[in-house]
Amino acid sequence: MKPARILQTCLALGFALCVHTTGAASRPATTPPNPALAAYRAAFEQNLVRTYVGAGLANTGLSTTVLRNALVGYYNLRSRGLASKPVLTIIDFSRSSRLNRLWVIDLAKQRLLYHTLVAHGKGTGEEFAKAFSNVSGSEQSSLGFYLTQQTYQGKHGLSLKLRGMDPKFNSNAGPRAVVVHGAQYVCQDFIRQHGRLGRSQGCPALPQEQSAPIIKTIQGGSVVYAHAPDGVTYSSQWLNLDAALPSFARSHGISPMAGQ
Repeated sequence: MKPARILQTCLALGFALCVHTTGAASRPATTPPNPALAAYRAAFEQNLVRTYVGAGLANTGLSTTVLRNALVGYYNLRSRGLASKPVLTIIDFSRSSRLNRLWVIDLAKQRLLYHTLVAHGKGTGEEFAKAFSNVSGSEQSSLGFYLTQQTYQGKHGLSLKLRGMDPKFNSNAGPRAVVVHGAQYVCQDFIRQHGRLGRSQGCPALPQEQSAPIIKTIQGGSVVYAHAPDGVTYSSQWLNLDAALPSFARSHGISPMAGQ
């Protein structure tokens, strides 16, 4: 996509991507601007637009803010050698459980692979997710960034272990057995009967017919980002854009900044 077309797309979609400066507020006002860093930010925002438009996300309900956060975290995790797959899974817990609120995106091809239902925990809320926890026995969902690990056969069939990367928010995913799995209560029939989706014990449970292909797609080193609804406190070291930019630049073959 040409720069002029990207700008037109920004304006048409109603968001000012090309002037976003996440992470810049922490720099003193007297710090001279870094032209290379500014160029990297512009390239990042252009890539965000390309991904949003190219993957057809505008009509799916995924906001650009949520996608931006997920991408920033992905590139920060990649910079630490933690994310090895160019596949990004996003769960937007600000949306009703009646709606498709999970996206799996192929970042290399800028293609949407899956867009489907996903459950939250029994202790997290009814139709909407409101309360979150990192504590065993809470039966609540957890927020933040995860890395996918290996699969196993459990009581729900093929399941996927998750490693929580946010202390205080999801770092107990392993001990809590918060995993990706399929469940009968994640379906439109349940929504029609109960007015909401069925709930898990804290796991991001998927529709049974889609769980295996999704798990096979995201297993082994991809990033999952569970976004917090408005009014719920969440902070993360992975949401620093400036720290993510060198990794983004290397991934896209952009000349590295001086000193990197």
